[in-house]
Amino acid sequence: MSAPVRAHGGSRGEPRESRMAKRKKFMAEAARLATESVVNGWGGPFGAVITKNDEIVARGQNRVLLTGDPTAHGEVEAIRKAIQVLNPWAPSIPETHQNTSTLKLIRAEPSDLLPKRARMLKGCEIYTSGAPCPMCMSAIYWSRCDAVYFSCDLNATAKIGFSDEYQYEDFKKPLHERSIRIEHCYPELGAAAYRAWSDKPNHHPY
Repeated sequence: MSAPVRAHGGSRGEPRESRMAKRKKFMAEAARLATESVVNGWGGPFGAVITKNDEIVARGQNRVLLTGDPTAHGEVEAIRKAIQVLNPWAPSIPETHQNTSTLKLIRAEPSDLLPKRARMLKGCEIYTSGAPCPMCMSAIYWSRCDAVYFSCDLNATAKIGFSDEYQYEDFKKPLHERSIRIEHCYPELGAAAYRAWSDKPNHHPY
């Protein structure tokens, strides 16, 4: 594993030039990972790094062609690795260690539905070679990263044949107009699982 790269710490009073130099260093690493993925035939030109406390804690790159897994995007891979790094008890975190893991409950955003949620990757930032697709952007929201920095925008990504921009546009349409058939059916069946969660006295919001 390569040595950590010192990253953007977001400290107050840090000169703007210093901040920008750190961001550029992180983005260069994301781009390097993206290029490596292409050269090795692992997947598309997408790489990502996640930083915390002024260093890279995880790297990810697109490995869709390597694995056949359509979710193996650079951002998702980086998030999965960051969680493993920050949770030494993974893949199963015992309740006795939840308060020292990414599951520690912290104050949620004022607009949230709940007062507290699991910390996840709060305090981290993600750098990615391309603007995240809807799947990756959703994963970033769920991970609670503080910031996202991207190099190539959705228009540039569309020009090389990836439909991320189209997916964002499709999400804006009513369900019956989407490109994939979507139906709401048998709500009573799913409601049983929802009740199980609501009735569980110690369920852990995340």
